[in-house]
Amino acid sequence: MKAIIFDLDGTLLNTIDDIADSLNGVLDSHGLPTHPVDAYKLFIGDGVTNLVMRVAPGLDVAGAVFQQIAQEYSDEYLRRQADKTAPYDGVHELLAALAALGIKMAVLSNKPHDATLKVMAHYFPDTSFTAIIGQRPGHPVKPDPGGAIEILEILGLPREDVLYLGDTATDMQTAAAAGLQAIGALWGFRDKAELASNGAAYFAETPMDVLQYAY
Repeated sequence: MKAIIFDLDGTLLNTIDDIADSLNGVLDSHGLPTHPVDAYKLFIGDGVTNLVMRVAPGLDVAGAVFQQIAQEYSDEYLRRQADKTAPYDGVHELLAALAALGIKMAVLSNKPHDATLKVMAHYFPDTSFTAIIGQRPGHPVKPDPGGAIEILEILGLPREDVLYLGDTATDMQTAAAAGLQAIGALWGFRDKAELASNGAAYFAETPMDVLQYAY
């Protein structure tokens, strides 16, 4: 492995509380039911539109209320995304070890691009990432492989030299569609069965376990 592409939520950062708090606040302000924090582990991972569809399934996706909730959530999350979020234990150590080995690092997230850049700058200011890409207007979200392929071009490396680390079926599908082998992050939001059934080639129980694939 000469490079690794990381998912963000559920892989590098435990963001679940800030996501849940932000969206539950917006739902409540619109008189809609809120959800337990743990439920968001199944709701997130496929971009804001899919997230709002899952938490408020009765809303018309093309309707004004749906669009308002999506925008209010995005704005609220930008304000709150560093309230309770924290890197998983061992993540900083993993990033330092990979950097010491000269392995290039990149991030591909379905979180809105501005939020992705902001949260990465806040939590990983001293780590050098070759590319950081979030959800951008006009670009399809994962599992579309476009973002991963774009990162491969930036890295300038063949697929066989790059691994993808993520914690959801969406991540495993993204890696497969981009021709990459995936490591399933078992500390994240989904379980091993989901990752295995969606094409994970390897598994890591903890962030530092990823190093066994770095040689």
